[in-house]
Amino acid sequence: MKILKFGGTSVGSAQSISTLVQLVKEQQQRGEPVALVCSALSGVTNTLLQLVTEAAAGKEFGTGLKTIEDRHFELVKELLEVKHQNIALLGLRLYFNELEEILAGIKALGEASPRTSDRLVAYGELCSNYTVAHVLRQHGVNAVFADARQLIKTDSNYGRVTVDEARTYELVRAYFSQLSGAIPVITGFIASDHQGNTTTLGRGGSDYTAALVGAAVGADEVQIWTDVDGFMTADPRLVKKAFPLKQLSYNEAIELSYFGAKVVHPPTMLPAIARKIPIVVKNTFNPSFAGTAIGAQSSVNGSLVKGITSIPAVSLLTVQGGGMVGYKGFSGRLFSALAQVGVNVILITQASSEHSITLAVSPKDAPVARKALEAEFRYELLAGKLSPPSVEEGYSVMAVVGENMKQAIGLSGKLFSALGRSGVNVSAIAQGSSELNISVVVSSEDISKALNSVHDALFLSPLKTLNVYCCGTGNIGATLLRQLEQHQEHLQASRHLKVNLVGVCNSRSMLWNRDGISLKDWQDELVEHGEQASLERFLEQAVSLNLPNSVFIDNTGSADVAGTYRQLFKQSFSVVTCNKIRNCGTFSDYYKDKQAVRKYGVDYLFETNVGAGLPIIKTLHDLLISGDQVLKIEAILSGTISYIFNEYKGDRTFAEVVREAQQKGFTEPDPRDDLSGLDFARKMLILARETGLPVELQDVQIEPILPESCIAAPTVEAFYQELEKSEPYFSRLKEEATATGKALRYIGSLEEGKVKVELVMAGPQHPFYSLSGSDNIISFTTDRYRLNPMVIKGPGAGAEVTAAGVLADLVRVAAH
Repeated sequence: MKILKFGGTSVGSAQSISTLVQLVKEQQQRGEPVALVCSALSGVTNTLLQLVTEAAAGKEFGTGLKTIEDRHFELVKELLEVKHQNIALLGLRLYFNELEEILAGIKALGEASPRTSDRLVAYGELCSNYTVAHVLRQHGVNAVFADARQLIKTDSNYGRVTVDEARTYELVRAYFSQLSGAIPVITGFIASDHQGNTTTLGRGGSDYTAALVGAAVGADEVQIWTDVDGFMTADPRLVKKAFPLKQLSYNEAIELSYFGAKVVHPPTMLPAIARKIPIVVKNTFNPSFAGTAIGAQSSVNGSLVKGITSIPAVSLLTVQGGGMVGYKGFSGRLFSALAQVGVNVILITQASSEHSITLAVSPKDAPVARKALEAEFRYELLAGKLSPPSVEEGYSVMAVVGENMKQAIGLSGKLFSALGRSGVNVSAIAQGSSELNISVVVSSEDISKALNSVHDALFLSPLKTLNVYCCGTGNIGATLLRQLEQHQEHLQASRHLKVNLVGVCNSRSMLWNRDGISLKDWQDELVEHGEQASLERFLEQAVSLNLPNSVFIDNTGSADVAGTYRQLFKQSFSVVTCNKIRNCGTFSDYYKDKQAVRKYGVDYLFETNVGAGLPIIKTLHDLLISGDQVLKIEAILSGTISYIFNEYKGDRTFAEVVREAQQKGFTEPDPRDDLSGLDFARKMLILARETGLPVELQDVQIEPILPESCIAAPTVEAFYQELEKSEPYFSRLKEEATATGKALRYIGSLEEGKVKVELVMAGPQHPFYSLSGSDNIISFTTDRYRLNPMVIKGPGAGAEVTAAGVLADLVRVAAH
């Protein structure tokens, strides 16, 4: 036999009840005997409790009662043929008359006891199950209405009852022996004490009813039909990438349910565990989906962790003081005091010094708990042995659950690393010796970010998501977004990486969307929906969205944008930039930025600051990390200058070559910005600092390429005129190089702590001699590469290679 329990949403409308009927008939056709347990219609129990409160306060309750009544009557009229309606409506009318009498009594007395409240809310289940039984009979199902108050017996502790399982099992088995093939439709949630007074099994108690019935009759399976596809890896309202779990152990399901996954009522597991009855959670609105099977054994779902769940609101209650140290029985007094006032402790953590104990409790219980502890330890407080109990509000609990976590090395490291990189501060930690659950307390404003970052980090998600904010949509920025759009499928398939473009801004407009801006249509969206640009507002919005794995990409040349990096690091943003202004500022700022990166556990990647798409900084870091010592660095780090000297040969004048380079887009609008050597010097400065040298820009020696007259020219055209006049100077250099079999090269070098950029005549033995086109080149002479320097060569300019370098840095952030 199978016990089918249907929740409130599964009986909450004519359509869902029709689905219920179809499911029961399918079970019958397969020859499988079933019994049904149904909850009240969705929302009815809450409304009934509200009516109790209103009646006790002397308020009018008729409107609310009429709403519930009409809802049931409409279901009868919609689902039953006219000839079957009268008897169903008559039975419901009797229930609602009784309800009205009870509410009138509550209003007259001005109060409602727990016993009265239990009796009143029972009518939600009575009415829904009575209706379902009638609908089933109309469709040819031999269904009988069963009042669980005749079957399930409890004590008389109204609102917090304990089930008398022995008597309950006896009554259930006796009832089922008399059914003669009929399908019982049993009221969930409600029971009665041994005097026959109505009691309730607590919120979610219909699940408990189904498990008790299943245990009593030795059912093959208990099916919990609800409005979700079973247990999910996380709450899909908070973690969009959450997905259903195929299988859980009883212990895993209990932990997930206790910590916020309101799919199955935790006590439901107890009778099932005792009788080893499988529980299957299925979706009434997606009946073909397999759902989640819960049994004695766990399974591996590709991860050590089965699920991540949360309790959205808790308060932290802390007791501390020297009087606790070595005090035998202190914890017993503490928990006894809380139990006496009915406070449930959600989580406990204690310092090994025994100097403090922190408890997580429901916010509504916090004031009661504090008063109880102040009363219990009043003498210790007066003697100064304890500090007054403190209560902190605004926290949530996140729990990571999985039986396969036992003995798993490094799991906690991944968990806390993920939280740290997303800037989530952990206020308390608890883990039992069973290693089934690791619980952490975090700020409530960070719970969504915590869930998402941990969900990604523990490989529950098929994809890791980077939430990206892109500042600058010029040549490089637009090219980067195009490359991301073209390669997004490849990134997902090969790197399991999804780039979620949350924000875009330029000097005119800005736009953000936490669910993602289209990488294909971002320009149209920016035009149609963008706001007037404000860097301060853009950053405020990025911070307020509080998303995990946030990355800020700077594709500008703006000092203002670069000046925000440290602020972003403090907010747990990683930064990827091709803007070299920040790293070329004062060494003090450079050093403080590096300290902030280490302190906040984020990434700061700027490979394109030096060699566009060439892996220069990464290679340098790898050499240093491996323990190698850099002896000398030589480099040509200007594609413009490289092109000019490579093309300056034969009868061509220097001015002609410079003009050609400008026409091909290799130079800035004013070529002197390239030929001054200042940009080259900045790149060498960054390299020097990355080796550990505390140098400033003024420490870099720059040998000018241009005569003073060219530099001082008032306009670009005047500059070209002066360049033509200076041809004899350049010709002498060219002729001297040619005569000695050498090549003119503008080379930056770092050696013995000195950084300089100078015009050099490189011979055939020099690695830069054969350089061609606009390529960049760099050589590292180190202890390991002393006789044969390591050389990196390739395109060093252009939007395509620079954007590709930014993209590569972005992927590196994901890898961390």
